Amino acid sequence: MYGQSELICEKEPPLQPLTRSASRRQVRILMAAGGTGGHIFPALAVADEMRRRSEVTDPGAAQYETVFLGRGRGLESRVIPRAGYRLETIHAAGLKGISGWRKVLNAAWLPRSAFEAARVIYRFRPAVVLGIGGYISGPVMAEAALAGIPTLLYEPNVVPGFTNRVLAPVVRLAAVGFEQSLAAYGSKGRLTGHPVRREFYGVEPKPHKPPYTVLIVGGSQGARALNQCLIESLVLFRSKAPGMLSFIHQTGEADYNAVGVAYGGQWAGSEVRAFIDDIAGAFSRADLVICRAGAATVAELAAAGKASILVPFPSATDQHQLHNARALEHAGAACVIEQKDLNPGHLVDCAMDLLGDPAKLALMEQRAKSLARPEAASRIADLIEELCCIG
Repeated sequence: MYGQSELICEKEPPLQPLTRSASRRQVRILMAAGGTGGHIFPALAVADEMRRRSEVTDPGAAQYETVFLGRGRGLESRVIPRAGYRLETIHAAGLKGISGWRKVLNAAWLPRSAFEAARVIYRFRPAVVLGIGGYISGPVMAEAALAGIPTLLYEPNVVPGFTNRVLAPVVRLAAVGFEQSLAAYGSKGRLTGHPVRREFYGVEPKPHKPPYTVLIVGGSQGARALNQCLIESLVLFRSKAPGMLSFIHQTGEADYNAVGVAYGGQWAGSEVRAFIDDIAGAFSRADLVICRAGAATVAELAAAGKASILVPFPSATDQHQLHNARALEHAGAACVIEQKDLNPGHLVDCAMDLLGDPAKLALMEQRAKSLARPEAASRIADLIEELCCIG
């Protein structure tokens, strides 16, 4: 089963297992989910579901041990350990959307990535490997498939990403967030929806009345175009709605100081943060969300039932954010402003039109909520258990 990995990892000692019940069947799950919040948070939702299933007292139920695999940088190095999971790391770099020497240099990492992925797989000996997409999944899922370990791919976008398209022929099953993605995976595809952390489903509907709160979220790393446009829009917002607005703004580390200076303490009740830990809490306080359209973000909007203005990242691979945004717009749950059309006048007009029509906001929230699939994490956990039984 681990033939190829053993050749290069024979000197590596097995990882030490966590505390466990001696009377229950032990099952190890490896999750390849590093990089951005769009990969990390869906994986955490599934890991939490596996943990919940491990807490049942039925002696016949399996006990799951979940370990994450990433690069050990940025958000993943903070969020995953804090959630109580072990994070193993490998070196890896992306190939999609780049060219020239950078692509050559990144490609040179592949042999090392494959070696390190094989080493972790050999040491941890997972029963199932779950890949959440992104370049970290490529070598890990390929090595697992080569070793005969059942693999489950999660595709969050309407249009499958590059890595997941490459992996499609070798994985056992593919969990997809949108029905439109099923065709890409044939008989392996399973419609599960997007796994979202439970706290988003606890967001209560908010009465819309002044002063309104606008939440700006440019993803876990912030979005410069959004930050800059909001800075340039503040004067217009003030002229159109004096004393009626406050903002909660997640800027990312790079723009935190510049955005904070722009607000200048002149917006009572407003908050500027590089990263918001309790993002579900921020959702609950917001009348309107202005954000990118990554799969995790649109799933969180649906789970929380929030109206939004979506500004898709134009350089997202295969324009997947634009497709995600259009899916919400088509459902009547969001307005879309493409970045090429983003300017202070357009953004302020769109935001004020929505905030000035509470009935329309409430209808958009209902339609967003109708897209939520609260059972998504459980469905993916079911697929993991199915693969555990198949072996």
